[in-house]
Amino acid sequence: MEKVQREEKNGYVLYHNPGGKTIGTATGRVIHRDGLVFRDLCGTGELLPFEDWRLPPQERAADLAARLPIEQIAGLMMYSPHQMVPALPGGPFQATYHGKSFPESGEEPWAMSDAQRKFLAEDHVRHVLVMKVQSTGTAARWSNAMQAYAEALPFGIPVNFSTDPRNGAAAAGTEFKSEGQDVSRWPEGLGMAAAFSPEQCRQYAQIISREYRAMGITTALSPQVDLGTEPRWMRLEDTFGVSPELVRAYAAAYCDGMQTTPGCEDGWGPESVCAMAKHWPGGGTGEGGRDAHYAFGKYAVYPGGNFQEHLTPFTQGAFALPGPTRCVSAVMPYYTVSSNVDETYGQNVGNSYSRYLIRDLLRGQVGYDGVICTDWGITADPAGTMDSFGSRCYGVESLSVAQRHLLAIENGVDQFGGNSEIGPILEAYRMGCEKYGEAAMRARMEESARRLLLNMFRVGLFENPYLDPQESERIVGCEEHCRAGYEAQLRSLVLLKNKGQAFPRRGRQKVYIPVRHIKARKSFFRDVTPAQEVDPVENSLLARYYDRVDTPEEADFCLCWVESPLSDGYDAADREMGGNGYRPISLQYRPYTAVHARKESLMSGDFREEGLSRSYWGKTGYAANESDLDLVIETKKRAGEKPVIVCLRMHNPTVMAEMEPYADAILVDFGVQQQAVLDMLSGKAVPTGRLPVQMPRDMETVERHCEDMPLDMEPYVDEMGNRYDFGFGL
Repeated sequence: MEKVQREEKNGYVLYHNPGGKTIGTATGRVIHRDGLVFRDLCGTGELLPFEDWRLPPQERAADLAARLPIEQIAGLMMYSPHQMVPALPGGPFQATYHGKSFPESGEEPWAMSDAQRKFLAEDHVRHVLVMKVQSTGTAARWSNAMQAYAEALPFGIPVNFSTDPRNGAAAAGTEFKSEGQDVSRWPEGLGMAAAFSPEQCRQYAQIISREYRAMGITTALSPQVDLGTEPRWMRLEDTFGVSPELVRAYAAAYCDGMQTTPGCEDGWGPESVCAMAKHWPGGGTGEGGRDAHYAFGKYAVYPGGNFQEHLTPFTQGAFALPGPTRCVSAVMPYYTVSSNVDETYGQNVGNSYSRYLIRDLLRGQVGYDGVICTDWGITADPAGTMDSFGSRCYGVESLSVAQRHLLAIENGVDQFGGNSEIGPILEAYRMGCEKYGEAAMRARMEESARRLLLNMFRVGLFENPYLDPQESERIVGCEEHCRAGYEAQLRSLVLLKNKGQAFPRRGRQKVYIPVRHIKARKSFFRDVTPAQEVDPVENSLLARYYDRVDTPEEADFCLCWVESPLSDGYDAADREMGGNGYRPISLQYRPYTAVHARKESLMSGDFREEGLSRSYWGKTGYAANESDLDLVIETKKRAGEKPVIVCLRMHNPTVMAEMEPYADAILVDFGVQQQAVLDMLSGKAVPTGRLPVQMPRDMETVERHCEDMPLDMEPYVDEMGNRYDFGFGL
């Protein structure tokens, strides 16, 4: 009979069970039974059902959930704030190490911070969000340190590390994007959609899941499967576009590729990462394009009566996977108040607080039994001003923090994003016991524990959560992965116009590239980003392709690197001067006055607004990068007959009527490395991407469209007769 093989590693031991699971332990507590080895997580010396890897994950999760005291269950229901590894002074999410800053502590980059020790041991947090890591090796060693610490605590529950998307090829400022270190680089969501290839999306998910597991990450806070029907939405670039059919296919391909380990009967195995589809019931219909990270953007609207279609990326995509895992493991509701869709109770509250949307629809009608995790920071009390970051307890501002937790739990929510304080959940439990009785409330909390633990059992965390840093460094960002990502970047580029065969520019040529200017503007966190001069390309990279010259007159051709208009929908100064604060989010570069906007907003109401309408009719919006248009016009005037090529970094569909007449060629970039643009420009690759959205004719067609309706705008037609509609690309 084949024997168990024992392997010493740095800081932990592996036991290779013949024909079974590999066991990893840092404490040395194991049980030998039937010629096999199991982890003795409770330290009893007896093989408990949840410790027996031969049993189904569902049975093990139910067994452990029933054993846990309510404090441990409350810990499972929390998600840590964003973790920086290491956490440096002066940066976001700072931390101390034995009471000192990281540089003063003398610790290694992978050392645990004081806050991490506390939330693992005292608050029983086991779901940890990783934002930035110094390197893959650091991530692996830090993961091992955290797992060893957790293994020695009561019940030995391992840590489920998660991440926001971290493999994007281009930085974006409209959401917490986890910084990729050493990882393969891929286009943003719209860029993936521009390839019109769900199979490529599946490959992407399969590759990044392997990279995630090599960094210790077992949950992805993705994909973002909101239908991108509102062109002004700041998170549109992270979606898979506007087509319901395409988004459904991409949602299924992504979740299936992320969760499936080939060769495993139920699909779950060592390459599996739990996917969290977001944002139920669709977050892309904010009135006027405003976003619900902010109180001024909290209302999602459905003027076209198309609410049901926004559910289909979930019900016909993420919940209907073709592979053996069958359904996405977790769902995140968005911050929004999905206005006037609740015909049962008539509530207009944030989605996680909606009895209709969560309990009746998602849990009831749809029958979803996976984890429901709120978006980050919805339970805290609201800020005193509208123009702030973090006021998201929409519609339940009058409740206490604990009452908000209880309401969400009553609806069927299992987990609270960004909450690492155990007190409010324990208080919610106490209130629930008074309301329903201790047995019923315990059963409800245990139900959430079962769902949360099931995902951890499925990916094998209870057998071996430990990593070999050298093996991790071999996998993450390897040549095969990077090549696949780079090819996807090339396939994402869309050529809209090519007058006189201005594109491509082969051979050694002289190029003029103007420097951009961006005015001061509000950032994602609602502080002010100072005005800046931006040189759009690194000269060392450009020198591999062309010779840069200082004027259009010296050049063989000109290349204008620009962004889609950077516009904001709220102005605190307007409010201070007696207005309502709202301005149009513009998709054009020149100042835009909203003469075709709604004279009365569809939704309004906030305790800080005294019931004022949120309409911006007759008001003017401005683009912080209006000078992008000026530099194209000026370059064309000075270039004469020489070709002017525009590379548009497109976050949102853009009104091209102002710029297109001055461009001989237009290449759209949805988030790629500069090298990909230059390879395409120099003829090393051929453009195959197509628009996953419509490019509107003007702002009037944007204003007249319905936020919830796909493909209801009149597309722009250029001087060559090209119609910039969904699916177009030269």
